[in-house]
Amino acid sequence: MTETKVQIIPAVLPQSFKDLQEHLAPLKDVIRLAQVDVVDGHYAKGKTWPYRDTATFEKIAKEERGLPFWDKIDFQFDLMIQHPDLVLKEYLDAGASHIVLHARSEGAQKALQLIVDLRTEEIGSFSVHGGIALGPNDQPDVLLPFEAQFDFVQVMGIDREGRQGEPFDKRALYLVERLRARYPKLPIQVDGGVTLQNARELVAAGATGLVVGSAIVKAEDPLAAYQEFVELVNQ
Repeated sequence: MTETKVQIIPAVLPQSFKDLQEHLAPLKDVIRLAQVDVVDGHYAKGKTWPYRDTATFEKIAKEERGLPFWDKIDFQFDLMIQHPDLVLKEYLDAGASHIVLHARSEGAQKALQLIVDLRTEEIGSFSVHGGIALGPNDQPDVLLPFEAQFDFVQVMGIDREGRQGEPFDKRALYLVERLRARYPKLPIQVDGGVTLQNARELVAAGATGLVVGSAIVKAEDPLAAYQEFVELVNQ
């Protein structure tokens, strides 16, 4: 797998397990981490897998089958759902290595505390990273209730969460700058509206990871698109 200073994380907004598998297939031998965008239809509009196919996900959570290419790829689940605390364990059981919780979802604080508690209880055997997502119009102080608990922050580059192909919201760039000033060593990801045109600007502002959806997974050649992002931000 390609080692990079700035991590490029392909994101899939899957309608089914098969959809997820097909989008990751061209990338499976080069990426370290993939993001699965999960929308429950309440926190954000529309429903994605696994809310469209709970039976398949239940088998994965019970370890009766695995996530696509689980032996090659780590998975980050972006939980755009109203009560992540009620379903968090299912995603942990499914094999998540990273969980993104949205600061304004009702159960975010409880879910993040659960990750912290599990890490304390299972020292050495629990390595899930918990992150908090902020909207482009949020202020850094939104993080205050979560401080000393999160491992990374994800800044949303779009205002309408749960969609791909949306234009980038410039307010996200300024938020990254302010977060970097406040948290000099914090891993900061940007998700939504990331393109080849703004990728280097986001890195210069302080982003250490870029979550890229349609610009990679919907490209004519996803592998070439991924490699172009990697080369661009790590020059």
